[in-house]
Amino acid sequence: MAKWHGMSRRKPTGGRLKRPIRYRGKRKKEISSEKQFAFVSDEDQNKIYRKHAGLQTVRVMSASQINVSIPSEGITKRVGITNIIENAADPNYVRRNIITKGAIAETELGQVRITSRPGMDGVVSGVLLDQ
Repeated sequence: MAKWHGMSRRKPTGGRLKRPIRYRGKRKKEISSEKQFAFVSDEDQNKIYRKHAGLQTVRVMSASQINVSIPSEGITKRVGITNIIENAADPNYVRRNIITKGAIAETELGQVRITSRPGMDGVVSGVLLDQ
């Protein structure tokens, strides 16, 4: 269900506001989009959203590969992602293989901490953890 980010028509006490917000109505730009999670999958899939004033944002819907930065070597490689091991945001995200910033993912190179925001950046990037 979409969320409305406009002003309330009521005061904290419960009384009605007598400002123009009372008869202004809701605007499309004040309604946020649905939550879209980035999942681990066999193929990469992105979705482009149109924002206010014609701006666009890209969200990752599913990812099969991740850009891994290796600090010891100073290089970045694109490797396959197998599953999510740990996620501090929500333990249920681990079961559902949902990618968020700060999650620990299992890859071909080892464990990687996700540093990008897939829902905002449109890309999945991470840093290789020392084992």
